Order: sequence, then C-alpha cells, then structure tokens
Amino acid sequence: MTVEAGQAWEQVRSRLCGVVPQFYELESGAALALDLGDDGWLLEVRSDGQFLCQHGIAIDDVKSLMCDGTTEDLGSDEVAKQAKYFLGPAVSKKRPALLKAGFAEQTDMNDEYVAITFHKPIDFQRFDDVLAAVRWCQTLFKWLNAD
Repeated sequence: MTVEAGQAWEQVRSRLCGVVPQFYELESGAALALDLGDDGWLLEVRSDGQFLCQHGIAIDDVKSLMCDGTTEDLGSDEVAKQAKYFLGPAVSKKRPALLKAGFAEQTDMNDEYVAITFHKPIDFQRFDDVLAAVRWCQTLFKWLNAD
C-alpha cells in the first residue's frame, strides 16, 4: 500500500468508526467489520478498497450438522458443498439486491470456514459514497431480515 493509500485508509477508517460506532477491527489497523443482523451476515471494509458483504459458516459447524461425530471420513469438497447448501437460503434472499447494486459474488473457503462473499471496489477519496454504501447495506439487511 502506498503512503497516500495508507493515509486515505486511515482517514476513512477513523471517520467510519466515528459515524458508525458499531464498526470493529478484525485485526488492529486492518479491515473494519460490521454485523448486519443476527443471521450471520457481515459487512467488511478493507484497506485495499474492497467493500464486502459476506455470509459464512465454520467448517466444524458444517461437520457437526452433517453427522453424529464421525467427521474424519468427510472430504473437503463434500464439506464445502454442504456449507453452500446451509448458506443457500440466507444468500438467495439477498443475492438479487446485491448483484443489482454492482457486487460480484464469489465463494471463499479455507480450513476454518466457507463464506459466500459479495464484493465491489470503493473509492476512499469519496467518503460520502463509502458511507452511503454502508448505510445502504444496513438498510437492505434490516429490511430483508424483517421478512
């Protein structure tokens, strides 16, 4: 990250935390996160200019949902497939609005979790646009969680 980009990120990070005090750091100085309700959706603003809405599940939770304690026989592909199945209903409810708003969808998986992520770039030089995107997501998820 260039010095300019780092300064822009620090300013946006500070201003976002001041305006939306529910933001918290995932790691010190790193991305900001905001819970979008009680169904597991998370909004994330990253220092690289990425804006994400994601819904995920821990691999261990998927394994426990799949069987009664004999998880060593499960392959990672099978676990990932089941994770997507468990995430499907919540994601399908929000997918149309997120895609219409310019987000791209991807699935992220590692040894700890599977997440369906919707992401798009944001411009830190345009703080009002960043804040508007945060507010839009808060409103969208509040409205859709009421269904």
